[in-house]
Amino acid sequence: MRAQFCEAGALSVVAWVCRKMSPEALNSLFFLCIGFALAGALTSGFQAIVQRPAGFGLLQEGVAPSTFAAVPFLVFAAPFIIMRNTLRGVQVESRRFEFVMMATVLAGFWSLMSGTFFVMTLRAVGVLA
Repeated sequence: MRAQFCEAGALSVVAWVCRKMSPEALNSLFFLCIGFALAGALTSGFQAIVQRPAGFGLLQEGVAPSTFAAVPFLVFAAPFIIMRNTLRGVQVESRRFEFVMMATVLAGFWSLMSGTFFVMTLRAVGVLA
């Protein structure tokens, strides 16, 4: 797949990345991007339906079915929520660089893991080859 993508006449930046990165690193970058895209799509969909932004406060609604339903949602939406809250905190509270860097690394790793799980699930179901 890597050779087909790289030889398909894609943008010069993509071609440069394909030549410089190992297949494993390219896979990890792909999973990271899929994880962030999935998190953004889930959060935007939630906001479109409920008319309020998603947040970790969904877990503080007491013992109810909606609280238990929020757990799997937040597992996949957390990278977007973390980055949104971090960037908002930088603008409003003037948070320090160290805090922003730590939150970015956490959201990136979380996105990598959720993207990997999502792609592996699609492969197990047979949607991806």
